[in-house]
Amino acid sequence: MNYAIIAAGEGSRLAQEGVKWPKPLVKLNGISLIDRLINVFLKNNASSISIIVNEEMKEVQTHLQNLKLPVPFYLLVKSTPSSMHSFYELSRYLDGESICLTTVDTIFREEEFSKYILAFQQEKELDGMMAVTDYIDDEKPLYVNTDQEMFINGFLDPPANCKYISGGIYCLRRKGLTVLNNALNQGVSRMRNYQRQLIQEGLRLKAYPFSKIIDVDHAEDIEKAELFLKS
Repeated sequence: MNYAIIAAGEGSRLAQEGVKWPKPLVKLNGISLIDRLINVFLKNNASSISIIVNEEMKEVQTHLQNLKLPVPFYLLVKSTPSSMHSFYELSRYLDGESICLTTVDTIFREEEFSKYILAFQQEKELDGMMAVTDYIDDEKPLYVNTDQEMFINGFLDPPANCKYISGGIYCLRRKGLTVLNNALNQGVSRMRNYQRQLIQEGLRLKAYPFSKIIDVDHAEDIEKAELFLKS
């Protein structure tokens, strides 16, 4: 499994609220967000790990350049206009059949993540499996509409009676990268619109529910995430 992390955001809200560390180096219970994800990936059969950070994050660049990992590790330093563009820049390093992408501030329980990866690997007929949750604590959630078998038939901004929202963790097979190229060529510029294009181009996607996924966007989210991981 090729794993990839988007850590290219500015983390401006955390900085404005007095958090001195760039977001990837913010610590939860003594471990930074970026190191936590890397450790989780290594426990779940990582064949490679690729990370993109923006050009201003000198501390993060130094931290990652000093890492010694037991799998191929690719660090891309580039500022991009959106998460979708960051994914596109990372895609050149993702040469395996199975890909798992997440943002650096996505907090989940490790045991749920392992079950999610196993489920995706077992359902080989799928083009993708998206992490979802019914815990809604996002300022602009993307709602995920599914049928009774959890196949995804829509990504919606208004809820439209949807139970789940996107959790920001994406498992994809090679077709997903073809759609990514198509979306970029057509001027699509947001991850949620890329996900909509996956549906439009007929890819078979399934939702996998997590009990809770937290994004660390504000200073108050740090304590909330620490308590969640301890519980």
